[in-house]
Amino acid sequence: MGLLEALLIVAFLSILKTAGFWNNDRRQNFPPGPRPLPIIGNLLLFDLKRPYRTYLELSKKYGPVFSVQMGHRKVVVISGYETVKEALVNQADAFAERPKIPIFEDLTKGNGVVFAHGENWKVMRRFTLTALRDFGMGKKAIEDRIVEEYGHLAESIASQEGNPIDASKIINAAVANIIVSILLGKRFDYKDPRFVRLVTMTNENMRLAGKPLVTVMIHCSTACQ
Repeated sequence: MGLLEALLIVAFLSILKTAGFWNNDRRQNFPPGPRPLPIIGNLLLFDLKRPYRTYLELSKKYGPVFSVQMGHRKVVVISGYETVKEALVNQADAFAERPKIPIFEDLTKGNGVVFAHGENWKVMRRFTLTALRDFGMGKKAIEDRIVEEYGHLAESIASQEGNPIDASKIINAAVANIIVSILLGKRFDYKDPRFVRLVTMTNENMRLAGKPLVTVMIHCSTACQ
């Protein structure tokens, strides 16, 4: 092994040590969970096509509250109806904060409702609720739009004459149409090319953003910076 290769290995190990990959203190105050590997964390344990299966198996081994590591970030997982109810209903204030996800931090700059956090999220939430009330949220006008869209949805399903269909696409389109009709004052036909493209892109973005591999790559990139 040459001097350059040896220096690179030492530098790489130093970075890992500085990042705390072998620091047992990192596990303090965290629920039990599988021991992570450097860089990739617990990625190798996951069924990437059906990650919920891995979470179910881990909950059987470690209990309803456990931790996993996705890349450089630790995640606490809660499983089971009673545990989720205790966390999100009985202890709602303690779980009101939003996680900081690097890819969305870069895209939104901490703004918006879904990915904002802290005081910024509280301000945006109050503003959004006020704006939605002005658009008719909680009033009969919204009910009328929902009932109207239900009629179009029922007609679209009936037009298939009992043939197999992907109902998720039609239902997504119906929900999107309700939102669009509130914001823009009009609805789109389910086959409108622009509307179909918008719904498809939204679903694809959420699918890609939710992939465990994307999360790991983002965290690894952030750690290297």
